[in-house]
Amino acid sequence: MAAAERPASDSRPHVPVLLRPLLAAVAPVEGLWLDGTFGAGGYSIGLLEAGAARVIGVDRDPAVFDMAAGWAEAYGDRLGLVEGTFSKLDTYSDVPLDGVVLDLGVSSMQLDQAERGFSFMKEGPLDMRMSQSGPSAADLVNELDETALADILYHYGEERASRRIARTIVEARKTQPFETTAQLVAVIERCLPRPKPGQSHPATRSFQAIRIAVNDELGELVEGLCAAERALKPGGKLAVVSFHSIEDRIVKRFLQARSGGAGRANRYAPETEEQAPQFRLLSRRAIGADDQELAENPRARSAKLRVAVRSDAPAGDVDRAALGLPALMTGRNG
Repeated sequence: MAAAERPASDSRPHVPVLLRPLLAAVAPVEGLWLDGTFGAGGYSIGLLEAGAARVIGVDRDPAVFDMAAGWAEAYGDRLGLVEGTFSKLDTYSDVPLDGVVLDLGVSSMQLDQAERGFSFMKEGPLDMRMSQSGPSAADLVNELDETALADILYHYGEERASRRIARTIVEARKTQPFETTAQLVAVIERCLPRPKPGQSHPATRSFQAIRIAVNDELGELVEGLCAAERALKPGGKLAVVSFHSIEDRIVKRFLQARSGGAGRANRYAPETEEQAPQFRLLSRRAIGADDQELAENPRARSAKLRVAVRSDAPAGDVDRAALGLPALMTGRNG
């Protein structure tokens, strides 16, 4: 979901990560835009104030719309709010879009709410559901077999100690099922050495991996990119902000493939008929935070922005395997 900060005392959100370079990259901002990860509303406000005629704000978390009630009315019909997932963003407008913004990952306000169970720094129920519905993190941790758990930790969190952690989780839940974040953190800390100064908390990768699995974030990302391709008008702009390497790799490969720059992975493979590119890259390299933003928000250090412009070529099929989407076992114990 959106990485915008929590609303300030005047009930308006702080400036979200990479907003300034994003608005500069997609300028001029005009027409109908869709903010697929509404969150605290920072990107939507930025787009409206930069010149968008209307913004559709989409979020799967119903709580964000209650928090927006104090300021959203000021924009009247220029801001429409939809509870849903950005994987279906091509169904939220009857007319083609001038732009789509996606800000991936978990939001700061979700991390700050201990009762949501996203943070390993705050004790709360082991939940992590962005939509507040469906299987929770506790369900996955208590029900998945050891192999499936290890695969999730390794592929979604790039956790090298995934097998050791999964084995310890399975042993621990025989005595007591996992119900809180603190229980899971304690087990992970037993499996890993104490971090050195400057290193991340031992639970960082595991919590990321479990959250991604609970919310099917990578599957949502691929579907969202395909939906944006279908929804954007020729000349429409797609801007995606990611926070870790797995997300950015998927976005990069998607845009490379859709802009005609992917090439053939195997020179001996049979040639296929080339399609007209669906996007034109505005920059081959990801855009990062400048010194000013890093000073204002250290969280922006890992953020990457990629921007592309839609062509008039028809939307096509995507080779999902070529995007680097991990194929994981998801079977549960019977």
